[in-house]
Amino acid sequence: MYFTNSIELPMHIGRNISRLRNYRGMKQDDMAKRLKMTQQNYSLIENSEHISDAVLKKVAAALDYDVEFIKQMPDAPYVYSNNQQGGNVVNYEFNPVDKIIQLYESLLASERKKVELLESLLKKIDGKK
Repeated sequence: MYFTNSIELPMHIGRNISRLRNYRGMKQDDMAKRLKMTQQNYSLIENSEHISDAVLKKVAAALDYDVEFIKQMPDAPYVYSNNQQGGNVVNYEFNPVDKIIQLYESLLASERKKVELLESLLKKIDGKK
């Protein structure tokens, strides 16, 4: 088997959820029970490229991940392999650590801005008293 070219697929929220669920060591049936739905309905979520914010919020809570992390996590690279049985796509599940660190740093910066805003609002409120 040899690699002919790399293919970067567009962000797929359902695939991100599936990867995180697997990372947590959970089965689809476990997630379905947490979300009070059938395994078949949960499977539809993981197969969906786009998911409503309301559903994503519930799934994120069940997985104990931030919604923004699920939306922004980098896709695992796919490599097209042209072997004797015909071409197939092989998914190599690894996340570049630099991308994950960059995502967490941006989320942390966002949270810091929120804290600064809240602190300034509190100072204004205290000043009016």
